[in-house]
Amino acid sequence: MAELGFWKLAQSDPDRVALVTPDGAEHTAGELLAAANQVSHGLRAQGLERGDTVACVLPNGLEMIQLYLGAMQIGLYLTPINHHLVGPEIAYIVNDSEAKVFVASARYADEVRKAMTEITLDADRCFAVGPIEGLRPWSDLLEGQPTTNPDDRVAGAPMHYTSGTTGRPKGVKRALVDIDPDVLGELYAGFQGMFGVQPFDDNVHITGSPLYHTAVLMWTANSMHMGHKVVLMDKWTPEGMLELIERHQVTTSHMVPTQFHRLLALPEEVRNRYDVSSLRCMVHAAAPCPPDIKRRMIEWWGDAVMEYYAATEGGGTIITAQEWLAKPGSVGKAWAGSEIRILDDDGNQLPPNTEGTVYMSLAQANFEYKGDKRKTEDNRRDGFFTVGDWGLLDEDGYLFLKDRKSDMIISGGVNIYPAEIEGELLTFPKIADVAVFGIPHPDWGEEIKAVVQPAEGVEPNDELREEILAFCEDRLAKFKRPKTIDFMAELPRDPNGKLYKRKLRDPYWEGRDAKI
Repeated sequence: MAELGFWKLAQSDPDRVALVTPDGAEHTAGELLAAANQVSHGLRAQGLERGDTVACVLPNGLEMIQLYLGAMQIGLYLTPINHHLVGPEIAYIVNDSEAKVFVASARYADEVRKAMTEITLDADRCFAVGPIEGLRPWSDLLEGQPTTNPDDRVAGAPMHYTSGTTGRPKGVKRALVDIDPDVLGELYAGFQGMFGVQPFDDNVHITGSPLYHTAVLMWTANSMHMGHKVVLMDKWTPEGMLELIERHQVTTSHMVPTQFHRLLALPEEVRNRYDVSSLRCMVHAAAPCPPDIKRRMIEWWGDAVMEYYAATEGGGTIITAQEWLAKPGSVGKAWAGSEIRILDDDGNQLPPNTEGTVYMSLAQANFEYKGDKRKTEDNRRDGFFTVGDWGLLDEDGYLFLKDRKSDMIISGGVNIYPAEIEGELLTFPKIADVAVFGIPHPDWGEEIKAVVQPAEGVEPNDELREEILAFCEDRLAKFKRPKTIDFMAELPRDPNGKLYKRKLRDPYWEGRDAKI
């Protein structure tokens, strides 16, 4: 295999444009390498050693990339924190990760200041990009540090925190490997290779979702390790993405179905205004994609639309556009080195076309939930792990997800899958977003509640409610139809599309045996 890895590629071709930041500025590989080396030396000057953790609350931008590249070449764990969290939640992750250095953006100053009252880390090791009272300026970490490669380079690893379905988030921690960072970059290239993405070509990757997400950071970093230019977006907008695709001749991205839905909501004349012929591999994951949305995206972007199923903990499956058209609704077959099993509650493997809990093989992705041995053990069975999803494998080995087991509604003894109902409702043009979940019912156990975010310019009133219920009559069996519909100006999603359904559902279960 040809030599890959960002640091080595930057030395061999320092003048290549490696990164375009949200302000449109272009940064060469050599400039990034010099800054990353300063970060590495600066972190070591703070006393950090291999296996220590750096935590950060940063937007998509230059400093996030510099911090990643600096930490990953000296054997550190990097924990990016969701910048939509509030102070105590940020503090919990900084403390739980045992971070030795914390870096935050002044954009989130209010919550960071609250977090600092609970963070146990010495404030002298806390740095701010932009002014935050009580934190040292980011420049203090880099100033006076050499731009040359650090000695004893060794690969680090991200340690993302995942909330799962209950309790506080836990860090997904993998053992560090005693390997050169650039060699690890070569290994990472194999993942994108499963999607037909190759190194040393004219690929351009666009990052439209926050880099605190596991897959978003992985795809962005892997693109850099393969010598591809990366274009960062700060705040994603559908037309903004189309404009950047045309301007930079973008070929790859990692997306979520919510972004597909918002792209398709653009007027046809706006969509047709932009040239998207450069697209080759626009992968989506992280949430179920309604079949109608997926089909329309394939009609627009063709074979570039690909999907995979995985989790922060590992994975997974993969499916091409053509396979999906033959197996609508599937998330694909197990990728190389992985295996999927469907197990019942007793751990027995189920035959094809039988629903159960989805388990994925640990394979090379062994991990632990930091500080939670019980949670680590509870999600394992015979070398396989689960994140609680419910689904089946067909006779050809294609996985069909039904829903997160904890989201499944059981009404009158019948299993009902909110994702299926949400997928149908999203085809109604007056609905911009929707969440479906179960609420208590004295006789049936649960009944179906829908919370609807009306499309722009649509009034949330009884007339709209009746229109939606009438629409459901033609599209859904009676037992799948929402019994009540509420309206909300905006559903609680993070920018990567994940719906915080518990925030909507939990109030109805307060004081009962709450769904988890």
